[in-house]
Amino acid sequence: DTRYKPLISILFFFIYVVGVLVNSSIITVICLDVQLHKPMYLFISNLSIVDIFCTSVTVPKLLHMLLSGDHIVSFFQCYTQFYFFVLVVFAEGILLFIMAYDRYVAICIPLHYHKILSRRNCTLITIGIWATAFLNSLLFVVLALNMSTCHSNIIHQFFCDTKSLTRTTCTTTQMFSEIVGIEILFFAFIPVLGTCISYVNIFSVIFKMKSKERRRKAFSTCSSHITVITIYYGTAIIGYLIPPYSDVLDSVFNIVYATIIPMINPIIYSLQNANVQSALFRFVKL
Repeated sequence: DTRYKPLISILFFFIYVVGVLVNSSIITVICLDVQLHKPMYLFISNLSIVDIFCTSVTVPKLLHMLLSGDHIVSFFQCYTQFYFFVLVVFAEGILLFIMAYDRYVAICIPLHYHKILSRRNCTLITIGIWATAFLNSLLFVVLALNMSTCHSNIIHQFFCDTKSLTRTTCTTTQMFSEIVGIEILFFAFIPVLGTCISYVNIFSVIFKMKSKERRRKAFSTCSSHITVITIYYGTAIIGYLIPPYSDVLDSVFNIVYATIIPMINPIIYSLQNANVQSALFRFVKL
């Protein structure tokens, strides 16, 4: 409805600006504060980079469509957007698992923490996450390009994603279906399973702690990450289980997944992490 386009444009512009500013603030504070030069905060800063990428891939094009009234996206723009969206989704999935492993090492085997997650190992892990995401996304898009489009050139979505693009194809290649299965196994099932195993071990150690203060402190270091992964995977699962004919509902969950979550992730971490809070306050005072 054209009557609501200005209001919707302002809303999405606000979401985008807040998301970029808050995530940029987290990255800046972690880089400038020496006390935050630890593995956990390195991964938090990488998560903020992923969140900035995620909103930058989807929201600017949406704002252009809303303000100009031009809802056409070129073939090149569509697959470029698809490539970078797939990239950030994979990177975030791996990153959330690594963050769960970080908490596991810190709570379950703290004496080996600095050896396992040394500066060198953390640098290699970070490079590995991004390299894997870039190469994997390239493979995914190349296979998607080999599928012929014949049903329609209309995408019932506000950005180009896997679900909307596969609806336009008349044939899905066997290799593409196999790759999708492998992707779900390696970048969804295994990370989720690894995260669950990590937290089972974490909670078993926490419940054995005799000191209430130690239990409280251990829970507080995990609570923000648990909140983020619950929202992230919960929204993603619900979004991809929605029937193909529910275009409006599909768009709503994709808006939450692609724009709202990247905005609230750093807020959750800053609200529940005393070190990040104090560093932000020092940064604001400067």
